[in-house]
Amino acid sequence: MIEARYSPYRLDFRFEAITSRQHMLHKDTYLVCLTDTDSGRTAVGECALFKGLSADDVPGYEQHLARLCAAPLTWRECTLPSLRFGFETAFRALAGEHPTSWSKGCAGIPINGLVWMGDKATMAERITEKIDAGFRVIKLKIGGIALDQEMELLADMRRRFSPFDLEIRLDANGSLDPATALRDLERLAIYDIHSIEQPVRAGLTDTMAELCRKSPIPIALDEELIGYRSREDAAALLDDINPQYIILKPALIGGVEVADTYIDLAGNRGIGWWATSALESNVGLYAIASWLAAKNTTMPQGLGTGMLYSNNFTSPMYIHGAALWCRNSAFPFPENILWRN
Repeated sequence: MIEARYSPYRLDFRFEAITSRQHMLHKDTYLVCLTDTDSGRTAVGECALFKGLSADDVPGYEQHLARLCAAPLTWRECTLPSLRFGFETAFRALAGEHPTSWSKGCAGIPINGLVWMGDKATMAERITEKIDAGFRVIKLKIGGIALDQEMELLADMRRRFSPFDLEIRLDANGSLDPATALRDLERLAIYDIHSIEQPVRAGLTDTMAELCRKSPIPIALDEELIGYRSREDAAALLDDINPQYIILKPALIGGVEVADTYIDLAGNRGIGWWATSALESNVGLYAIASWLAAKNTTMPQGLGTGMLYSNNFTSPMYIHGAALWCRNSAFPFPENILWRN
């Protein structure tokens, strides 16, 4: 028999995290604990609700979670993405990990260096910190300051490093004006940009499809994928927009099985992909990294957000150079959590 409990948890940022949508000092999330009463084994997952962004940021979320805890084996019937992610990864942990070179501490997962928004001087400092740390794939969140200032940062990066020495990814978080987005992309393209995530807000299917056809910078869908979709609906979305890349955030799309479906669909259409965390705690980040490690991908992933919090859970993961590594040990069960039935 499987029993489930849950607990809310507030994560505290080490700094004010800024996107084009919001400023954050904290992020609230939920943990779910599964117990196999026959074996006594326990495992934890994270229902990584992202308020203001998740498709399941709905009234009564905690009540949905409590009901699922009362019948945990029915998690596949749930359509709330973060709940699916939490229960799916908890069940995977309960079943036991399949050892990988990453979990054995023998190989790292390549990651990009993430530069958060700030004023121009702060962003320039953060760019230098990432480069000095060894990152050769830098992802900049844009849309928080004037585009001309962001272009000055890009120009400085290109004066210092050629496209062969430094890959630049941009994440617009839907901040570009649809009426001028193509012109903005043409201006940015002179800096040899690898890709830009979600140039305009999600839901503008025709506009996004046109940008994917005409943009000189390859476009990656991000927020456009948020929400749980069937295989058929996911395929229709990719066919309608036909992006160059998709960004997979398991907690926002319904779990790692759903992410695998997108990978399969993308492969059949010649669409590239990589995965990123969505500000999960180390519980969710470890689950995503464990899933990715089994794929042996060489594409740098977006898994560096576990170091953002001052009160994150103890973890065997650490960043060294431009990779996420794991000490050869299991993820420790979170301590001092007050569980609710």
